[in-house]
Amino acid sequence: MNDFVFSTVSQIVAALGAAGQLGQHVRQRFPATRRALVVTDPGFLATGLATAPVRSLEAAGFSVHTYAGVVADPPEAVVLAAADIARAHATDVVIGLGGGSSMDVAKLIAVLAGSDQALPSMYGIGNVQGNRLPLVQVPTTAGTGSEVTNIAIVTTGATTKMGVVAQQLYADIALLDATLTVGLPPRVTAATGIDAMVHAIEAYTSRHKKNPLSDSLARQALQLLSANLLQACRDGQDLAARQAMLLGALLAGQAFSNAPVAAVHALAYPIGGIFHVAHGLSNALVLPHVLRFNAPAAAPLYAELAEVVVPGVTGCVEARAQALTVAMEQFAHAAGIERTLREVGVGEGDLDRLADDAMLQTRLLGNNPRDLTRADAWEIYRAAY
Repeated sequence: MNDFVFSTVSQIVAALGAAGQLGQHVRQRFPATRRALVVTDPGFLATGLATAPVRSLEAAGFSVHTYAGVVADPPEAVVLAAADIARAHATDVVIGLGGGSSMDVAKLIAVLAGSDQALPSMYGIGNVQGNRLPLVQVPTTAGTGSEVTNIAIVTTGATTKMGVVAQQLYADIALLDATLTVGLPPRVTAATGIDAMVHAIEAYTSRHKKNPLSDSLARQALQLLSANLLQACRDGQDLAARQAMLLGALLAGQAFSNAPVAAVHALAYPIGGIFHVAHGLSNALVLPHVLRFNAPAAAPLYAELAEVVVPGVTGCVEARAQALTVAMEQFAHAAGIERTLREVGVGEGDLDRLADDAMLQTRLLGNNPRDLTRADAWEIYRAAY
């Protein structure tokens, strides 16, 4: 067994209706705080589902300001504007309420509003200086796991993204309440759920930092996600299935935050950046093709995961590994999401650019169980086309 370090949030609250007690949880943890900034997006705000958590904060004595300017793949301008609002409000606790983008912005507000450090100097691993404001994360999708990761992604150009990775980005509290996810359309439920499954699969096969804790979390995450994804898509009001999906996404987030993701994400990022395809769907489009590419190096581990996703699967290691790939394809098919690059607007002439951009993701590619060249990336995109 290799030596390892494992980090995560210090408090997790998982209960139906917990959003209505958000203020109590924050007050108990941070009794001296008074001014809360809730960070969300206009789409979620329009659902009305933000009302209960905001009212609970007010009932607990907080002065609440809501920032609802988050957009998908948030650019630097949004992050900086939100941080300015936090300072103007004299915010002393930040609440991320939404999907991965809202929670990523909340992380960055907490470190920016709590210090004088410039955002560009934070990009990379371990470059955040000083402390941050108290941070609470409340996911409204079961996918990114951002509520328990120490990563925030920022769009820095037309198609380029940068990451901030630092211990300070781990939240103080992650709160899971499936009542906040009932408005998710089936296709979004499917794409975000498959995103979480990718986190578990890639953490389990991560080349450098895979460890017993991340392995256990990844397996449990994959069990919860695979058993509940299609039911959550079929019946968006099934709170038991949705709560299981939230927990699965959180466990997968804990796993990949400590055993990082690899080629699926490396190849998905250019699809999202260039063609503005949602992150979960971008992952789903390349997943089976990356699994087939990795099989010569990762078949024994894929076979172990197949036993979680396809209970009772039999056959040799290679056959069980293939069963995992087939199962993931079947999830996408049954959920009705796009399954080829051409369906999301990618042209055959775009494959070269995608391959070039994917090779820039060196941090992720270094975690892949099999070395991947530009020619390999192009072939994977071609198979996904």
